[in-house]
Amino acid sequence: MQDFVFHNSTKIIFGKDKEQLVGQEAAVFGKKILLHYGGGSIKTSGLYDRVISSLREQQIEIFELGGVKPNPRVSLVREGISLCKEHHIDLILAVGGGSVIDSAKAIAAGVYYDGDVWDFFDGKSNVKNCLPLGVVLTIPAAGSESSSGTVITNEDGWYKRATGHITMRPQFAILNPELTYTLPSYQTACGITDMMAHILERYFTNEQHVDLTDRLCEATLKTIISNAHTVIKDPTNYAARAEIMWSGTIAHNDLLGTGRIGDWASHDIEHELSGIYDIAHGAGLAIIFPAWMKYVYKHNLNRFVQFANRVWDVEIDLNDLEKTALAGIYKTEHFFQTIGMPVRLHEVNIDTEHFEEMAKKGTENGPLGNFLKLHQEDIVKIYYQAK
Repeated sequence: MQDFVFHNSTKIIFGKDKEQLVGQEAAVFGKKILLHYGGGSIKTSGLYDRVISSLREQQIEIFELGGVKPNPRVSLVREGISLCKEHHIDLILAVGGGSVIDSAKAIAAGVYYDGDVWDFFDGKSNVKNCLPLGVVLTIPAAGSESSSGTVITNEDGWYKRATGHITMRPQFAILNPELTYTLPSYQTACGITDMMAHILERYFTNEQHVDLTDRLCEATLKTIISNAHTVIKDPTNYAARAEIMWSGTIAHNDLLGTGRIGDWASHDIEHELSGIYDIAHGAGLAIIFPAWMKYVYKHNLNRFVQFANRVWDVEIDLNDLEKTALAGIYKTEHFFQTIGMPVRLHEVNIDTEHFEEMAKKGTENGPLGNFLKLHQEDIVKIYYQAK
């Protein structure tokens, strides 16, 4: 086990109708907020009106910036930075899912920086401070509601890159499972895939003697798996929605990564896909992760055998460990299919045209991953494996 420091300062407020507390939580940080959101869904659902009412009860002055897209764009981030500087914003309130929260985080970081915010994402500068952030979560998926990272897409070259800093963790996050009832089943499935991928990135490690976090990862995965079909078939099942929502937060709040070195190659490989093709991140991960598994499993066969046995209840064949490992991989892939996810690139109309380009862009700063270092030629092979 590696030495580690675990610090997560996000206040989680979980339960029914808790969005009504957003005003009093926001008021702690000042009287001017930037309300950041995506499209019109929070207005048609009534959530927007409830949030506005709660904020106004606290005499908070509200400035708005909507229009966040999936795979959020740096152009809107720059617009938000200008608004915050112009109006001396005290807090950014993100109402939405991971894309909205990631966009809000990038805005919050850019407010204290004199250069261009993209400098944080291409490695020219490091985040040092952020405006305070609050969250009302509507889509359990990315775990950005209590993570320290953000992912943004630059329309100039369609680069999708990540950055992070401890001050990016939201000050508070309101999680009401009822707010997820109206999510389309495809979006729910994308979220489930995303949170599972966050756990898998941490699970496949070369670090030894991490049994506690192995078990925590496995338990969280099994909880997601056992509730996934319920929330898709019965969207208003509060108990199942609550299990999924809290699992998504736990999957990416860094607890499951304590003492271990995660991989993250699959995320980086997928970022090139959604950066160019603008597909849903969860859908891309459902395609890439099984392909990555098939490419690397022999590097640490025993870990894949453990995964198959503990997560998917595959009986270990002591005479054929490879068979056991592959069974776990195929069960993962099949599960994604059963919740409506694509598992091949052709299912989302992606051909081989940009394989070399994506692999080259993805490895501009060196090989990807920690479980097994992957170079440009490896990435191309994984794309072909996923074809």
